[in-house]
Amino acid sequence: MAHPPVVPAKTPAPGVFVWPRIRIPLSGWTLFALAVATLVMVPVGVTFSAFAHIEGDILAHLTEFVLPELMANTLWLVLGVGIGVSVLGVSLAWLVAIYDFPGRRLFDWALLLPLALPAYVTAFVAIGLLDFTGPLQTWLREGWGITGLPEIRSRGGVILVMSLALYPYVYLIARNAFATQGAIALEAAQSLGLSRRQGFFRVALPMARPWIAAGLMLALMETLADFGTVAIFNYDTFTTAIYKAWYSLFSLPAAAQLASILILFVLVAVVFEQRSRMRMRYGGIGRGAASRRLRLPPGRALAATLYCGAVFTVAFAVPIVQLALWARDTFATDLDARYWGFVWRSLLLSGMGALLVVAVALLLAYAGRQRPGPMMMWTQRLATLGYAFPGAVLAVGLFIPVAALDNALIDAGRAWFGLERTAWLKGTLLVVMLAYLVRFLAVGFGPIDSGLHRITRNIDEAARNLGLGAAGLLTRVHLPMLRASLFTAASLAFVDIMKEMPITLMTRPFGWDTLAVRVFEMTSEGEWERAALPSLAIVVAGIIPIVLLSWRGAHTHD
Repeated sequence: MAHPPVVPAKTPAPGVFVWPRIRIPLSGWTLFALAVATLVMVPVGVTFSAFAHIEGDILAHLTEFVLPELMANTLWLVLGVGIGVSVLGVSLAWLVAIYDFPGRRLFDWALLLPLALPAYVTAFVAIGLLDFTGPLQTWLREGWGITGLPEIRSRGGVILVMSLALYPYVYLIARNAFATQGAIALEAAQSLGLSRRQGFFRVALPMARPWIAAGLMLALMETLADFGTVAIFNYDTFTTAIYKAWYSLFSLPAAAQLASILILFVLVAVVFEQRSRMRMRYGGIGRGAASRRLRLPPGRALAATLYCGAVFTVAFAVPIVQLALWARDTFATDLDARYWGFVWRSLLLSGMGALLVVAVALLLAYAGRQRPGPMMMWTQRLATLGYAFPGAVLAVGLFIPVAALDNALIDAGRAWFGLERTAWLKGTLLVVMLAYLVRFLAVGFGPIDSGLHRITRNIDEAARNLGLGAAGLLTRVHLPMLRASLFTAASLAFVDIMKEMPITLMTRPFGWDTLAVRVFEMTSEGEWERAALPSLAIVVAGIIPIVLLSWRGAHTHD
């Protein structure tokens, strides 16, 4: 049989440089992932591009009078909250994971419940109770003659409130880390002549440091993104300054310039968080060893119970009870048709946003399964980076290009069709949904991607041998197996959107006030009692998935 002639490869002449051919395998899945990543990065690029349109007077005012205070306030807040959540989260996690004491099973999951309570709700409850005219100081003055208590409307007050609201991020991850070590790690340290205290600081704590750092970074990113809490305390940070630049100075470029500085803070936190994850190594010692806890002497056991009980009471029980009392007083006057509109719009926006997040997250995770590789991995990381950016930043970064596109559509509609409209996109739910998607895509992506990784490739190969393509494999095989992951992703996204304040406040259509917006309006006017009813509704919506998460974690470790 004659073979085709072999054509020799062309060799470049000496001294001639030939560009290498770079082949990037592009498919529909890859293009979809790139499109999602581009959508997430648009607000960042737009925000930094605001420096190309500098308004001299406003920038000079911000630089001289605003930026120094914002920088100082933000740094003090990050430092204080970082210390607060670390001390609370690590100490509580160590007690619950290692020792056995009365009430430990209850506190194991109950200490996570403050996650269901938005920090801005804890903030106005604390001010309502502890302010100079509040019931506590009034009772102390009139009944005991005690005066001169620390002012709650202070830097220390906002740090305390945010530490109580955010410590569960550190507690949850540190508890898992300490539980995997179990009592054996501590006993091994004692066998080397170390006391329990020395074993904690020299063995257990260094082993859990990467996990603690990851939880700490999550808490600090939430601190940088917070708007409602600092607004209630009148503690100016970048998020409040962005809102004021937009709505008081009517300057989107100034708001974007402030947002770009805040992004730098966030990116530094993201880098530290990624580095801490890279150092993580998983080496469990078995469930039996992890679940065998050490008994505390009666005195220390009582102290541990009182400590855990005090944190739970201050961070969750007292705010809930106070909200219920305030809501009871205003229930008859506030629960009208307008209030039911707040509830309906909150549920509608949260439901639509959760469905959008889950749908895009599912396709993004499935794209990684269909086209695995370094390029897809980095694309997915960029696509889920929006969770690290504050809602105020995303609102500004998305509104600017949407406004530019809207103006172009208005001009085109007027020139081509004679249509006279003041807006096509601005003030619509499209902007709100896009901001929700960018902000909370990571919330939906995590559970779904983890669920996909638990499905072995052998199942995919067997389904393909039966003639199923990518679409059939997803709908007929993977979706039924991902029900729990999809429900988790949808629940978490729903709760986060329900609590979200700056995105809804800054991008909602006219008349689309939600429960979170209602809380902001009432607290801005100092009407704490009237803010209680919508706050309770938000907590009820968020507490169910938190209880399920806590219950599952408690049964995993016992």
